[in-house]
Amino acid sequence: MSRRRGSRSRSSTLILYALPAIPLAGLALPLFVIVPTFYSEVMGLPVAAVGGVLFAIRVLDAASDPIFGWLADRWHGVGGRRRGFFLASIPLTAGAAFMLFWPPQTVGLGYLLVWGGLLSLGFTWTSLPYTAWGAELSNDYTERTRIAAYREGATLIGTLSAISLPFTVGTAAANGVDGLAAVAVLVAALLPITGLMAFVFVPEPVNRSTREIGLVQSLVFMAKNRPFLRLIAAFLLNGFANAIPATLFLYFVSERLGAPDWRGPLLLLYFACAVLGVPLAVKTANRFSKHKAWSGAMLATCSIFAVSGFLGDGDLVAFGVICVCTGLLLGFDLVLPPSMQADVIDNDTVVSGSQRSGMYFAAWALATKLSLAAAVGVVFPLLSAFGFDPTEERPSADALKGLSMLYAWLPIVAKLAAIGFMWRFPIERPPQQGFLARI
Repeated sequence: MSRRRGSRSRSSTLILYALPAIPLAGLALPLFVIVPTFYSEVMGLPVAAVGGVLFAIRVLDAASDPIFGWLADRWHGVGGRRRGFFLASIPLTAGAAFMLFWPPQTVGLGYLLVWGGLLSLGFTWTSLPYTAWGAELSNDYTERTRIAAYREGATLIGTLSAISLPFTVGTAAANGVDGLAAVAVLVAALLPITGLMAFVFVPEPVNRSTREIGLVQSLVFMAKNRPFLRLIAAFLLNGFANAIPATLFLYFVSERLGAPDWRGPLLLLYFACAVLGVPLAVKTANRFSKHKAWSGAMLATCSIFAVSGFLGDGDLVAFGVICVCTGLLLGFDLVLPPSMQADVIDNDTVVSGSQRSGMYFAAWALATKLSLAAAVGVVFPLLSAFGFDPTEERPSADALKGLSMLYAWLPIVAKLAAIGFMWRFPIERPPQQGFLARI
């Protein structure tokens, strides 16, 4: 049942809750990054056709978010609406991941469409009740940050595993098929095991709803939740800011710094430092408040990241320091927004009488996908306008300057806008405790 105000969940309980985040993160990175190249280069499918299939899968993925969010809030099956709905999704997610990441020797576009589509649906189905479950494990303002920290720390461990497995297992066979197959085995084995452990040992939260409302009415209440609108606007802008350097990272390290062999190590360094940044985010938020800690971290990131726009060939040490510092600050981006999301849900529960964490985290997931899509849609046309062509042996000086400007300075504009939304965010500990009293 939900924790009492001021109480702390046992660390063992939070570890068991966080464990499924490792295989979930392990399948997310290959699904969105490795699969397109793998099915075109290794499996020999036409690049344009693979792109069309993956675009269709992305559309399906975006459309499924509100549906599964609504279902997650209305599930009345065995195990409870969070644990039970989460556990029911695991066979589909684990099985589809195994089939997509370890295909037979010869496959067609239909295979990619079916298993990619099923994995996309399964991932949405699994992740929405899972994150809603974490948001409802405690009613306490501070404890919610601690719960999010355990989950996001495990997510980073899963991300590091997904990055490193193709290198440690070996890429000699079919240009990386062994590494992707290793990810397939990892997800197919760990997700059912960790999911069942969480189901058995982590409590089902108390449903604080006093009534059920329909999908349209639910959306109307969300649109009237002003703290939520401010938070998701800031999250969308910050996600867009983070997606720009993520999209351009490989180009920046290879062409601007002239160090293609350092792309993997620098990426691992960045995410490893993000793991260390998770407890730092928790301590900072406990000392100040969530929105002030997040705003301060975004402002610090802007200051540090601006320096990367002045780097050039051979500046690996300076860029490594930037990766360390911004990696530490990434922990704030991962931990604090979902903790605040739980607080704005309380505001909605007071007004609507229905606790709909599934719907809110569905909107959260959709905002994440929109920010990634917007980054790609904005960056690549601008990159082309600067004359940057990755097929050239050496881009021109103007093209490299444009690459640096986009990579380092365009994200700052979006982050400053996000800070503007969050600087005077209205929900701190006293208002959140007032929500609980009214609920």
